[in-house]
Amino acid sequence: MMNRLHIGMALVCGLSWAASLHAQDSTAQVTTTLAASCAACHGPQGNSLGGTPTLAALNKDYFIQRMQGFKNGSIPATVMHQHARGLTDDEIIALAAYFAAQPRQTPLTAPHQAFQGAQ
Repeated sequence: MMNRLHIGMALVCGLSWAASLHAQDSTAQVTTTLAASCAACHGPQGNSLGGTPTLAALNKDYFIQRMQGFKNGSIPATVMHQHARGLTDDEIIALAAYFAAQPRQTPLTAPHQAFQGAQ
């Protein structure tokens, strides 16, 4: 009887641990998907190619403060208020951690290209 109890408890603990890992994986996947939508303007992994702020290696608290400001309208924006309003507080926190963990990279500049007409 005691052996069955130990086996049952071990099984429940194991399933609970596996569910926790799955939840972490799901959260990471959702965060990566959300961050991918940011890449359109802020570059891959938050490394801007110019024209928009770089999010990679940004301080988490600063990111959260800015996004909350966009969300509640206290920080003026052209499009960021729309993006921020579509995020939950937990998603903003997850994105802050994601971008803080990304290495900041110097953008590559394109080589000078000049049109020389038809050859």
